[in-house]
Amino acid sequence: MGKINKTLGEFIIENQSSFAYSTGELSKLIHAIRLAAKVVNHEVNKAGLVDILGDAGDQNVQGEDQQKLDILANEKFIQTLKNREIVCGIASEEEDSFIEVNSHDELHQNKYVVLIDPLDGSSNIDVNVSVGTIFSVYRRVTPIGSPVTLEDFLQPGRNQVAAGYVVYGTSTMLVYTTGHGVNGFTLNPAIGTFYLSNPDMQFPEDGKIYSVNEGNYIHFPQGVKDYIKYCQEEDGDRPYTSRYIGSLVSDFHRNMIKGGIYMYPKSSKASNGKLRLLYECNPMAFLAEQAKGKASNGYERILDLQPTELHQRVPFFCGSRKMVEKAESFMAKHEAVEFK
Repeated sequence: MGKINKTLGEFIIENQSSFAYSTGELSKLIHAIRLAAKVVNHEVNKAGLVDILGDAGDQNVQGEDQQKLDILANEKFIQTLKNREIVCGIASEEEDSFIEVNSHDELHQNKYVVLIDPLDGSSNIDVNVSVGTIFSVYRRVTPIGSPVTLEDFLQPGRNQVAAGYVVYGTSTMLVYTTGHGVNGFTLNPAIGTFYLSNPDMQFPEDGKIYSVNEGNYIHFPQGVKDYIKYCQEEDGDRPYTSRYIGSLVSDFHRNMIKGGIYMYPKSSKASNGKLRLLYECNPMAFLAEQAKGKASNGYERILDLQPTELHQRVPFFCGSRKMVEKAESFMAKHEAVEFK
């Protein structure tokens, strides 16, 4: 029980030596994300009491309607990361371009860039359904001492040094990895402290849950249609259970605990899918692989994809290894047709 009662701060200190670059900045960065998550959690929990529900009346760079809480969460995370002076750049799903961050003491001396989806599934706020935050951390590739550039952000997911998410639900959990497994911490709201509650989280090798927006079925590639039909067939431990929340963080979190697959394929309405490679797919793929799961675009490992733009979208299949591999086998049967 002693291990379960460990705080996030204690866990970070005890495991700092396992980081690839143990100079303290990455630990401070995780602390900053923890602080911002607590602030956003406070706002989410009082959403029905103050005027932060509904559309803000603007659209983000992807042309999506921004919710008021999207803007608030974006501001809180950016402000917190800037104030701690531990990153040289920030890219947010809600911003047109990346943000250069300069240290007041030493110009451009910070080593890390952060990419963030401040409030995933924010449209669910109005109906009191779980939402989340997703973050991804890389070491810059341009020389320390020079201004951060787009090159620092357009790195393949395998270069991540840390990634994680916060799920704001019946309880608030921060789940993250630095490349040494996945651990989950639950917030005690009475004292504002995260405690280790889910050590060494892992996907079951197989599962019985599939998560996909079946309302788009008619627009999906044939391989995806065939896999969905396979999930629905009565045979052995099938049919599987369909569970789709509409918040990537929530669907991923459930599937990691219970076993399942999350799918957001390309379609005739969205030729590259909807999810962003840098803000959603890469961090979730890193977490999945660290938790013995798998993530691909249906054909290739997500973490091996070379990004070409900041807001790039890709198809996404993620979850229990055997389920993802089965979905890939259905996709492979139609690969020649799909890529014509």
